[in-house]
Formats: sequence, C-alpha cells, structure tokens
Amino acid sequence: MTLEWKHSADGIDWEELAALYRAAPLGEKKPLHLQKVFSNSMFQCFVYENKKLVAVGRALADGADCSYICDIAVLPSHQGTGLGKQVVSHLVGMSRDHKKIILYAVPGKEPFYRKFGFLRMKTAMALFDNQQQQVERGYLSEA
Repeated sequence: MTLEWKHSADGIDWEELAALYRAAPLGEKKPLHLQKVFSNSMFQCFVYENKKLVAVGRALADGADCSYICDIAVLPSHQGTGLGKQVVSHLVGMSRDHKKIILYAVPGKEPFYRKFGFLRMKTAMALFDNQQQQVERGYLSEA
C-alpha cells in the first residue's frame, strides 16, 4: 500500500472528506463545516492511496498548552491495517510540544487510544448542541 500524506487543507475535496466520514461510519458532516473546522485546526493529516482519500485526522492546538486530537476516520476498506494508528501517531507527534494532549473518542474505542498512553480524564465535562442525544449515544453521563 503506497500512501501519500498531506498536512495542509490546500486542495482538499470537502465532498470527498464528507463521504469518508459517512463511510467510516462517523456520521453526517457537511462539507462546509469540515472545511471550517479543518482550516481552523493547527495540525491535519489527510492520507491518500492512488489519489483517493482513505484516512484523516486533525488536532486543534494553541501552540504551547493544549492540543485536542479529534475527527480520526479511516475508510472501512483500510480499517484494521494500522492506518488509524499511523494517523494518531502523526497527530500525537505534531502535538508533542504541548503540555497536554486531549483526545475525544467514540464510546467503546477507548482501548485503541490507551495503546498511545491516553488515560480517561476524571474531570472532563462538555456541553453539546443536543445534550440528551449525546447521553443516549454514550458520549455524556449525567452521573
């Protein structure tokens, strides 16, 4: 598998990226929304095989204190190949100069991220547009 890695949003096909998230499956993310969030992220990974986008990830970072890794996605045809691990490793590496690296994971995927040294935060809290939906999906707990 010959892969091409890009670390810039220049020239990205946002429709193709939205299709990758649907296929992964990580839900519906609108192309304009993706363009905005990736463009505002300090670190980005776009992975191509034969000019087809097969994996992606990003990190919001302030350059010194905190980097937040999110939106890791791999096409189903490439899941289980170690590509997701490579994307996370790249983002962790780019974030190394920060005092803390935070990661937001799909419920049930925590063991995957523990392999990188991530531990569960005891005091993390969040506000979502639709709090109840996120409780039902397992992202939030009222306890």
